[in-house]
Amino acid sequence: MSADATPAVRVRGLANRFGAQVVHEGLDLDVRQGEILGVVGGSGSGKSVLMRSILGLRTPDGGTIEVLGVDGLARDDASRLHIERNTGVLFQDGALFSSLTVGENVEVPLKEHHPGLPDGLRRELALLKVKLAGLPADAIDKLPSQLSGGMRKRAGLARALALDPPLLFLDEPTAGLDPIGAAAFDTLILTLRQALGLTVFIITHDLDTLYAICDRIAVIADRRIVATGPLEEIERLDHPWVQEYFNGPRGRAAREAGERAAVEP
Repeated sequence: MSADATPAVRVRGLANRFGAQVVHEGLDLDVRQGEILGVVGGSGSGKSVLMRSILGLRTPDGGTIEVLGVDGLARDDASRLHIERNTGVLFQDGALFSSLTVGENVEVPLKEHHPGLPDGLRRELALLKVKLAGLPADAIDKLPSQLSGGMRKRAGLARALALDPPLLFLDEPTAGLDPIGAAAFDTLILTLRQALGLTVFIITHDLDTLYAICDRIAVIADRRIVATGPLEEIERLDHPWVQEYFNGPRGRAAREAGERAAVEP
């Protein structure tokens, strides 16, 4: 993104409180168009609260939010529809409807936002998204309970992509996956970003994901974003949590794996 380009998401002075507990205070963040931004922070730092605030699922206690040029805190129908139609979300648990097949899950946003679509076309679009998410075609008629954990993640991703959104939110997408499945999911996200021109906001604890696919990292600590930048800059940040997270044994292992991947043909 050029220096003068409008960010896909712009957050200024965000405040979130739960009773006496202050989660965010004066939080600022830009998500650049076309980037994969990894959002990290300790447990309870408010990563998911930040995402929910951006999406309009939680009304913050202060601050401003712009999403794709629209006031994210506006409550008029046109603003909410613009954001809903242009954002896709994969929640940590997939949030699939257990009584619906994969195809029916993917069709939910299509029915909501394009009610006039013929049934046959809607199913064709659902099948396209299922394949785009890396699932076999026959997964479309399976229930979530018939899928592995990794396949459920991909089904949730297919639904998140149903409306062809330019902005994608992922909440711990590789949580619970084995290393091979997590690496495959990372590769899928990178491929989709390149093919579809997506902007991706990804909350993750997975160091391998950060090193493999993220263009920049945003660190939440002390109730705000303490730093954003490429990994090599974040690693040098003089902050106790950052040093422990990125320069501990797991951080070093992930960094070395990323360096090996970068030089392999």
